[in-house]
Amino acid sequence: MTAQKFITLQPTGDKLPLVGFGTARIPNEDTEQVVYDAIKADNRLIDGALSYGNEAEVGQGVRRAIADGIVKREELFIVGKLWNNFHEKQHVKSVFQMTLDNYGLGYIDLYLVHFPFATEYVDPKQPFRLANDKNELKLIKAPLQDTWRELEALVDAGLIRNIGISNFNVQSTLDLLSYARIPPSVLEIEHHPYLQQKRLIKWVRSQGIQVIAYASFGNAVFEAVPPGTEHLENLMKHPVIANIAEKHNLSTGQVLLAWAVSHQVVVIPKTVNVNRMKSNLDIDHVKLDDEDQQKIDDLEANARFNDFYINNYGFEFPLFN
Repeated sequence: MTAQKFITLQPTGDKLPLVGFGTARIPNEDTEQVVYDAIKADNRLIDGALSYGNEAEVGQGVRRAIADGIVKREELFIVGKLWNNFHEKQHVKSVFQMTLDNYGLGYIDLYLVHFPFATEYVDPKQPFRLANDKNELKLIKAPLQDTWRELEALVDAGLIRNIGISNFNVQSTLDLLSYARIPPSVLEIEHHPYLQQKRLIKWVRSQGIQVIAYASFGNAVFEAVPPGTEHLENLMKHPVIANIAEKHNLSTGQVLLAWAVSHQVVVIPKTVNVNRMKSNLDIDHVKLDDEDQQKIDDLEANARFNDFYINNYGFEFPLFN
């Protein structure tokens, strides 16, 4: 495989691989082996979250790969996320400690605020949801400034290397930058040809913030899609993507990943198939030409699939408006 490429994070100078591995929606009973296989396939970036429900199993896979000599800890880049129920300052450190214990590592490389809003506290041992039993979104008054101060203290203690944000827009990021002593190094967002978010990406980069994409395969990732997007063809089967894939002797997944990486956007595709793990990583040699790029760029539809709408999350919440 061609040497993996990286981008550099501020302010630490840490190297973040451009291609990594996502762990959302992997069944718990499969997660340890899948993560172990992903690392064995040469993945060095592992993106996880407490809310995925499989964080402990991710940690088991990581530790087994280290114990078997496949990789050294310092060669891995491990990501965790703070869920909405734990933004209040008295909960941040204890919930982060759960993540640290689940991973079984002395530190993690990047810890993200999962969403820019806070909901009522729940027992962290129970499954996390956005709505309660009545499908109500119970927002609370937990200033993000207080949350961020706790994260900065965890950086100071050497338990987190980098802190960042996820699903933030320009306004929420701008507010954070007004008081952050340690600025966010990363913004993780939904990103694919149907939702390119070029203006947002350009602006956060001007602030020294790098971008990680989730849902790089667009509507192929989601079982339900928001109203008004049903007509959009599955990106993994789209004729434009399929034709480019045939032209370069690639899979459609490789084309979608290579397109994002060509824009220096980090991708974290998830698969339980070892061969696809390897092919997802094997895109360093891919050079999409100007015609390819333009055809993919023209697929922009401003279509967000991970949105809060009745059919998906059970409630309406215009977070991204």
